[in-house]
Amino acid sequence: MNERGAAFAYQQSSARSATPVGQVVALYDTILRDFRRAGEAAQSGNVEKRVFEMNHALTVIAHLQSVLDHQRGGDAAKHLQRFYEVTNAMVLQASVSGDRDSLNKLIDLYSSLRQAWQEVEKKLPAAAGAPALPAAPVASPATPVGSQPVPAKDDSAEPVRTNWRA
Repeated sequence: MNERGAAFAYQQSSARSATPVGQVVALYDTILRDFRRAGEAAQSGNVEKRVFEMNHALTVIAHLQSVLDHQRGGDAAKHLQRFYEVTNAMVLQASVSGDRDSLNKLIDLYSSLRQAWQEVEKKLPAAAGAPALPAAPVASPATPVGSQPVPAKDDSAEPVRTNWRA
């Protein structure tokens, strides 16, 4: 097994064993990685990659929005819904403009939210048998086959997203 294959297998194993809150943190990691890659693409003038990464971030945000439990989540779910609506518009604007400041603002917002969820995870006892959050969409008309959430720090371990399907 090559290095990428081993890293991918580890990531899959980690995702399956993560708590629901840990899965949310992993999705925020994916969004943040997408924003950072979009920023790098914008800096190098690669419009196609910038838009691709921003579209992937939008897909993950839409997934987080779709799994909000408004009945049990109360005000927190309402606030998260509004946050996702506002930042969705910000992502679209940053995707079109390629403005680095807009991307940095999004990174700051999602980093703060990720940190808050990570603190929640530290304070919660491990819930044995807790229901897992439904998996984020991996492939769709707007998302290439093979896209998987991976830790934000190690870009080299992620499978390359190729093979678009319509």
